[in-house]
Amino acid sequence: MTRDSKRSAFYAAERMVYRLMERPGPSAHTVELAGARLTLPAEAKFASVDSVQRYVDRVLALSGVVEHFDRAQIPVTVRDRRSASAAHYNSAKAEIAVPATEENRWAMRELVVLHEVAHHLDPAVHADPPGAVHGPGFVHTLIELVGAVLGPETALVYRVILGEAGLT
Repeated sequence: MTRDSKRSAFYAAERMVYRLMERPGPSAHTVELAGARLTLPAEAKFASVDSVQRYVDRVLALSGVVEHFDRAQIPVTVRDRRSASAAHYNSAKAEIAVPATEENRWAMRELVVLHEVAHHLDPAVHADPPGAVHGPGFVHTLIELVGAVLGPETALVYRVILGEAGLT
C-alpha cells in the first residue's frame, strides 16, 4: 500500500462536492443531502494569482483559523503553475501553485484553494516522517477549515460525502 493510497478515492469524492457547489449565479443555493436541506454559500472564483494570494492571506488571518490551526501563523506564497492542470502545495516552500491559464480556470475556485491551504495547515504533512497526503488527518483538517471559512453546512457536505467514500 502506498503512502497516499486513498488519493484517487479522495479526489473522486471531492469532485462530488464540487458538483454540489456548482450553481449558476452569485447567490447561495439549497441542496438536499443525507435527509437534510442545506443552504450552501456561493463559491468564490478567482481572476488572478494575486487575488488567490489575497484570499489565502485573509483565510490564514481569520480568528477561527488562527485559533484552531498552529500553522496558520506561517505565511503561504501563491504562484502561477505553468503547464499544469491542477493546483499543488509545496510543503518545503509553504507555496501554493495554481494554474491560471484559460483552459485550467476550473482550479481558480475557492474549494480548490482551500484544499491546498488545508495541506499547509495539516500537521501530518509536515511530520517526520510525513503522513499520508490525503489521509485522515488531512480530511479532518480540510473539513474543519471549510467549516471555519464557508460555514457548517459546507463542512457537513464534505463530512457526508467523504464519510460515504470511507475517508473519514
